[in-house]
Amino acid sequence: MHGAKPNPTQTSDWAFAPYNFASMNFINKITVATLPYVPKAIVRKVASRYIAGETLDDAVRVVKPLNAEGACATLDVLGEDISIAEDAQRALKDSKDALTAIVRHKLDSNLSVKLTQLGLKVDKKLCLDNLRELVMEARKSGNFARIDMEDSSCTSDTLDIYRTLREEGLKHLGVVIQAYLKRSEADVRELVKMGANFRLCKGIYVEPPEIAFKQFDEINENYLRLLRMIFEGKCYVGIATHDEALVEGAKEMIREFGLEPAQYEFQMLLGVRQGLRRQLIGEGNRLRVYVPFGNDWYRYSLRRFRENPKIAGYVVKSVFSGGN
Repeated sequence: MHGAKPNPTQTSDWAFAPYNFASMNFINKITVATLPYVPKAIVRKVASRYIAGETLDDAVRVVKPLNAEGACATLDVLGEDISIAEDAQRALKDSKDALTAIVRHKLDSNLSVKLTQLGLKVDKKLCLDNLRELVMEARKSGNFARIDMEDSSCTSDTLDIYRTLREEGLKHLGVVIQAYLKRSEADVRELVKMGANFRLCKGIYVEPPEIAFKQFDEINENYLRLLRMIFEGKCYVGIATHDEALVEGAKEMIREFGLEPAQYEFQMLLGVRQGLRRQLIGEGNRLRVYVPFGNDWYRYSLRRFRENPKIAGYVVKSVFSGGN
């Protein structure tokens, strides 16, 4: 991918960084360390490729041409790690507003949400109640919400909440599985039994080797192993990756299982690998673009730049070039 060699020790949450990084050298470490001191205006300029903006109107503006191109979307109101119940209620309202905008503007889009944004670290029942309300709102318009996966401290609670709502009959809900977690094979095996709707990604959070694969080849092998399990279980899956090897492996499996485009989709981040995106659409695949927006854009951006030091380098370069 762009001539860069994969880093066997680092991954992206959907394998979505535009480069599989070379080992982070000293210069890249210095670059990342300087990010908090870079003016926000510079960070915003570079991040604008990957983030729709701060407002819901910004997100709508970005999704419309994606739909015209043949891609569908996932709106994600940025924010996580909420520690106050009132903030969780505000986040719930923001997500419900996004669902309303999807209907009003006739967008081909669903919704992605993090459970720590809905109060998971405040109170699990509060989070469950908030998510239930959100999914019921999505159901009214025939839409769909997907629970985004966070670090391993949230995995068990996230899957518990997902199972609870599915058992209540709320099927307009999906979950994410991270291929780099060693537990994921057992999780997929159980989730397939209930006909879960999956997004399969590599995983981004830094986890200890006791619970996570660290080698690039190991992660890719597990990704394809899990994808096969999902296909064998006849479950819908969002194949979330920009890794061309995984894309090709997925396409081979799709042919092997004789799947129709309505039975799966590819997923990518906004602003990343547009050429590959258009190629997949042109081949007749369903493709969804993850469209993040909101006031929490800055923290999200710093995290993305830390994942991908090459982009971080663009930020620092902009400082020395006067923002040009």
